[in-house]
Amino acid sequence: MISALTKPLTFEEFVAQYGDDPRYKLIDGELRDLEPTGPHEAIADQLTAYLAAEILRLPQKWVIPKSCLIKPPAVEATALRPDIIILDCLALQNEPLWQREPIISSGQAIRFIAEIVSTNWQDDYARKIDEYALLEVSEYWIVDYRGLGGVDYIGTPKQPAVTVCNLDGDRYSRQRYWINQTIQSATFPDLQITLHDLMAAIVDV
Repeated sequence: MISALTKPLTFEEFVAQYGDDPRYKLIDGELRDLEPTGPHEAIADQLTAYLAAEILRLPQKWVIPKSCLIKPPAVEATALRPDIIILDCLALQNEPLWQREPIISSGQAIRFIAEIVSTNWQDDYARKIDEYALLEVSEYWIVDYRGLGGVDYIGTPKQPAVTVCNLDGDRYSRQRYWINQTIQSATFPDLQITLHDLMAAIVDV
């Protein structure tokens, strides 16, 4: 959903008015309502729990902030709000805004991003692919638990899937996993998880 605005917002105006509100992001000056549902939040929470446990097991000096904005360096008036983002604590020292606000302006600290697909699935499968590649995010998951993506992305017949994107040069290679397939992660090679595990948070599967 795009909110009606009399004029486009700048990044600074968005942060001042909506920076603390997890319902909104900014795309090319337009305010977007993320409209998260209960199942969407449950899936995100379940995946976060698996990832947090793996970070502690390794262990790594990484954090999963509850709220984080990304200001893509090559895009004006845009503020991305990933569903799940993992940040390297040491690299955060080089983020100029982080000590004052949870804002990332480069990809150096980002170790992993996951988006839980909603009705605006085009953003997750297309636009964010380009933006996260420009930020050099090494691993990006698209968790399409409702099978909403277009057939070019999840095939036909459409069904729930997780697409794992691994950066190869300046582009992503993509691997699709169906509901009972163990998802392979380059960031977490010992992680044992399926989409079935994540969906167990919302339905009896």
